[in-house]
Amino acid sequence: MTRLKYPFLALAGLSTAAALLLLLFGGRGERRVLPQAPFAGDRVAVVELSGVMTSSQDAGSRATSAHRVVDALEKHRADGTVKAVVLRVDTPGGTVVAAQDIHAALGRLRASGKKTVVSMGDVAASGGYYVSCAADRVFASPGTLTGSIGVIMQFPDYRGLFGKIGLSTNTIKSGEFKDVGNGAREMTERDRRLLQALVDDVQAQFVAAVAAGRGMAPERVRPLADGRVYSGRQAKELGLVDELGDLDAAIAAAAKLAGIAGKPEVVREKPRRRLWEMLDARFAALFPAQLQSESYLEARPLYLWR
Repeated sequence: MTRLKYPFLALAGLSTAAALLLLLFGGRGERRVLPQAPFAGDRVAVVELSGVMTSSQDAGSRATSAHRVVDALEKHRADGTVKAVVLRVDTPGGTVVAAQDIHAALGRLRASGKKTVVSMGDVAASGGYYVSCAADRVFASPGTLTGSIGVIMQFPDYRGLFGKIGLSTNTIKSGEFKDVGNGAREMTERDRRLLQALVDDVQAQFVAAVAAGRGMAPERVRPLADGRVYSGRQAKELGLVDELGDLDAAIAAAAKLAGIAGKPEVVREKPRRRLWEMLDARFAALFPAQLQSESYLEARPLYLWR
């Protein structure tokens, strides 16, 4: 039997390999419990939502997958020891479906009898505000950027570039609108009317969500829904948020709504980042944001503040 000359080096190598595998494939959220409650079972969970939202499961380093947030909310809905959930929102929005999925998950949480509070960070705009409307109470800092109630849809026009490099395309399509938004040709007026009707419908869904969530008539929401952003203080004056306060104030409010006496036990949950996501973030930091790929945001209606 061969004995290792330096067994401690082998042990160190195995430990390093195990750590790398955990970083590469570990995707479960970290759960940290801060014991403060006078007795077990009085818990408030804090879930983080940061970065551009997408419905893709592999969101990369500059975005947040709605699946991760929904999974965390569903886990707390099923946990009998969690009495309330605070969603910390720090996002300019993202895809429509991502915002609607998280909004629906918050709605299910409320329907289960658990109290929900949103705490807005630096930015909780467009889709970030859409999500926030589903909570029982909404907190913002005075300087938070929020609002941006609106829809945006953008299509690059490549004709000038193609002309310079001598590139052209041939399109075979089954109907007039099959290649609507094609950047290799001019957008027709009929194309524009079709896409505008789509944007208007998605905007009506946004207005309806705000009206229902904030207890406001749609007629009152529409003048506020022209895409502009508001400070947290302006949003409070307009009835778009309930209170001005930080995360701690939101946690205290959630505990009070849930009937928890004293300081609650706080469960903070933040998705663990995989190794390739951390490397992607390091690489992205070398380039201006406008040069970074955002293919998941192209050619679709977005609840996004740009």
